[in-house]
Amino acid sequence: MIDPNYPWPPLDQAWNDLPESTRAAMVAAGAGAWKEIFYGCATYNQTWRLARPPVMPADAFRELNEVCDRLAQLILESCQRRARTAGELTRLLGVPAEETKLLDTDEVLSEALLAAYRPDVLISGGVPKFVEYNIDSSLGGGFDADTVVYRYAKLYAERGILDGLPVRPAPSLLDQRFVAIRDELGLADGARVALLLDFDADYPGLETPDDFIRILSPLADRARHFGIDLVIAQLKLATLDEDKRLVVDGAPVDALFRLFVPNRVHASAGLDAVAGALAAGTLPMFVSSAAWLLGNKINFAWLWEDLDTLPEADQALVRRYVPRTTALTAAELPRALADQHDLVAKPADGSAGIGVLLGRETDPQQWEEGLRAALDEGGYILQEYMPADRVAMDFVRMETGETVTADVPYSLAPYLFGRTGSGGLARVGFPGCDSVLNLARGVLLTGILLTD
Repeated sequence: MIDPNYPWPPLDQAWNDLPESTRAAMVAAGAGAWKEIFYGCATYNQTWRLARPPVMPADAFRELNEVCDRLAQLILESCQRRARTAGELTRLLGVPAEETKLLDTDEVLSEALLAAYRPDVLISGGVPKFVEYNIDSSLGGGFDADTVVYRYAKLYAERGILDGLPVRPAPSLLDQRFVAIRDELGLADGARVALLLDFDADYPGLETPDDFIRILSPLADRARHFGIDLVIAQLKLATLDEDKRLVVDGAPVDALFRLFVPNRVHASAGLDAVAGALAAGTLPMFVSSAAWLLGNKINFAWLWEDLDTLPEADQALVRRYVPRTTALTAAELPRALADQHDLVAKPADGSAGIGVLLGRETDPQQWEEGLRAALDEGGYILQEYMPADRVAMDFVRMETGETVTADVPYSLAPYLFGRTGSGGLARVGFPGCDSVLNLARGVLLTGILLTD
């Protein structure tokens, strides 16, 4: 049950509640082992690494997951009020056909689409604010979040730093995702499941496929605990056999874990093979491409558009946690120009901060030119600007090993699979960073620790 007046604790409370000697030991241990902790994890930052992960009260994290789940339901319902099928929703959103790879346009919009989701949450004025909602199987950062925080936890355990203290990593999101894959697809024990990646995509590490697959190999080890024989491979190398079954690494697979985004995946013979198997009904897929449509940011505008029709509790939920959002239209342009300082313009189907305009950080002439260009292009939203609260975090300078404490912004991204909360990704800024928190701008990725 969601508490509409939940008193969110300060970002640094759980950390500061730990004994000072424990905090010092955690920072020293992390600073000394940063190479091992962050080995193989995605980042463009060549100056800083985190010396510790963020710490959050477990009850606050549970409350956040409850809010996440209800907002995902409200988003689905807002789409269902406007469209019955994936094809109808695609046309309503104005998404070009070439950006909806593997989509069954006749698929009915249902709760089955809520198998995997991860919002991007800023803490602003002490309250979580949901600025985006990623609903799809291709949710970035999960491997890094789990890997980093469990490496920290192992380091602390080896040194006895947290002995006797109620501190632990958030539940493994990788484990919960395997549970959801198994249960959502109804897989038999020992099912052979392909995890396919588009190695032509722009993501750190993909330029060396063999090394990247080797780094991900612990996923296959974990999958076996859940009765899944996971095969990690390049999407473009997949083929079809004579029975229209997808073949990966020389043998047919029973299901596909799709870890590529429908609007950015590169055309290839392997993608055609996946499409062929889906059309033949031989390939259960986690998750349907239709789920990606629910993550379109225009859905936030629809939540506000429908606000007065929602139950009172849901109205309060949207008002408290979702920044006011509207579609960018010609009618909205005068307001957007007048309220530049308090607005952000975003592509409705964009990601990684590409095409985002922050009103307060943009010259007025460039703001107007950018909005007019966005109007011509179509598919943009205007969202109330949410300044991210800053919190003191500890860093190690890679070149010298020096530790530094700096007030930085960070965002949280809880992962829910099969409507069940698990771990969370923290995108943490670094000393001297700007306010846009995404991988391309050098943010540092980690999971979170929870305290009781």
